[in-house]
Amino acid sequence: MLLAIGVGAALGLAGAMMQAVTRNPLADPGILGVNAGAYLAVVLAVAIAGTADLGSYVWWSFAGAGVASVVVYVIGSRGRAGATPVRLVLAGVALSATLQGVTFAITIRNPDIFDKIRFWQAGSLQNRQLDVFLGVLPFLVVGALLALVVSRSLNAVALGDDLATSLGTKVLRTRVLSVVAITLLCGSATAAAGPIAFLGLMSPYLARAVVGPDQRWTLPFTMVFAPIIFLLSDLLGRVAVQGEMPVGIVTAFIGAPVLIVLIRRSKAQGL
Repeated sequence: MLLAIGVGAALGLAGAMMQAVTRNPLADPGILGVNAGAYLAVVLAVAIAGTADLGSYVWWSFAGAGVASVVVYVIGSRGRAGATPVRLVLAGVALSATLQGVTFAITIRNPDIFDKIRFWQAGSLQNRQLDVFLGVLPFLVVGALLALVVSRSLNAVALGDDLATSLGTKVLRTRVLSVVAITLLCGSATAAAGPIAFLGLMSPYLARAVVGPDQRWTLPFTMVFAPIIFLLSDLLGRVAVQGEMPVGIVTAFIGAPVLIVLIRRSKAQGL
């Protein structure tokens, strides 16, 4: 339960920050390839370095999440139009598909690696003990504090770089701190529970529906809604089928219809 609260809050915050920084209501750690980068890094850690403990998973996961974030932004920002919401989504989806293909190729060719991570790769809280939660807690706390510190600046960044600069906001510093926070949150959450899809998309959407677009309120409320969604998904996975369905599969079933609804909204159609 503690791990579900921590991972849920982390992924929700990361999703909300991505949506603010990229000015894209469809941004999500899964859609923008951050989870896929962390996932591939952990698989490489097992395949190449023989890593088997959470402490090492975390550092590899951080590296993968950070590299994926930078690559998506670089690809999406090329050209005169810059980092438009549509370009970032397309770059993220393309990178995510590529990284997942590489990951599947590695695991298929190495059955031992697949056996070691098959429950983790589906996104699961099974067999997670208190030491897992305590291992990622410092990174989750630092990432959450950074997110809350830059929340006021994110309001200005959402208005556009030129207007944010005219209001006295240091756009580059805000983006750098946001990327660091997103990397800490996504990296630690993925290392602890595996790649979880759509949670970072759903919870900020619900938070904005309740408190509006002000990031000073959206981020704290996202930290409340995301763990609730994650815990309910885990509960549903435990009672819906005989045995237990990994929570990552349940969030995907719930999140896909939410994504379709968001795309059909008039605001999303105008991106």
